Amino acid sequence: MRIVSGIQPTGNLHLGNYLGAIRNWVAMQDEWTAKGATCLYFLADLHAISMPHNPADLAASTRDMVAALVACGIDPDRSILFNQAQVAAHAELQWLLAGTARMGWLNRMTQWKDKAGKNREGASVALFTYPVLQAADVLLYQATHVPVGEDQKQHLELARDIAQKFNADFASDDAPVFTLPAPIIPPQAARIMSLRDGTAKMSKSDASDQSRINLTDDADTIMQKVKKARTDPEPLPHEPAGLADRAEARNLVGIYAALTGRDVASVLTEFGGQGFGRFKPALGDLLVDRLAPIAARYRALREDRAALDAILSAGAHKARDAAQPTLDAAYAALGLVRAVG
Repeated sequence: MRIVSGIQPTGNLHLGNYLGAIRNWVAMQDEWTAKGATCLYFLADLHAISMPHNPADLAASTRDMVAALVACGIDPDRSILFNQAQVAAHAELQWLLAGTARMGWLNRMTQWKDKAGKNREGASVALFTYPVLQAADVLLYQATHVPVGEDQKQHLELARDIAQKFNADFASDDAPVFTLPAPIIPPQAARIMSLRDGTAKMSKSDASDQSRINLTDDADTIMQKVKKARTDPEPLPHEPAGLADRAEARNLVGIYAALTGRDVASVLTEFGGQGFGRFKPALGDLLVDRLAPIAARYRALREDRAALDAILSAGAHKARDAAQPTLDAAYAALGLVRAVG
């Protein structure tokens, strides 16, 4: 079994990144490697250049993401952790698959429509072909399973369509070039919202640092941000239905539930009827307890650029070895003559 998943490198990592994605990667590593599976986790820096970006920021964010993943529990000795740019096979296979992917398939991709907006003529070719690179990312390693959320189901379906057509066009039934990856539906990821606006996702791009809990925040900063988080004057309800029209209250209770592995109903059983004057300090203490060890290790790792580069280099070496047989098979299936040795 091979599990493959990628994440775009983003700077200024926050609680939403941790609870929404990174924590699930750690759980998969711990569960699936114990069963003998290989987990490959990559930083999608090639995907990042499909949109306008600052090169220096991208390089820094890539290293920051490595530090965050390791600080949160990704073990480079148990998982293969690398960035796409160090494994040329990703870009090579994307081009080999470009002859199989169809314009109509890509035109229907929701992400293309959303990101290009009304200015499709001005969007980059990389943005349009982004899903083909995503297909290459997983097919390259003969991934048997790929974790997907609601927003990624369409991309995995496209990868399967490309693999099926390639196998049908260029391979025999008893010797397919590509494995068709199956989805893993991870536990419902916590959707963490802004501390200043419960209707907007927590984001690094928000102008107010008070809107988010950063992984680099110290204990005093975390507690101060929680205490200043926007709320309403009503006490917490005893049932989840009572949070329906209270976005900020729902967000804070949801954070508490996600950190403790409980459901919202259980949290309200404990805190229902109490005001935020009592709930916020409890939430702040919980955040400090869970995030302080991560933050300390993250800050230390970020300062050691050589160690981060070494992690990426070692992971890329393993990834290149894992990718080569599939890349060779794809070239051969297409009738492309390459140098031997």
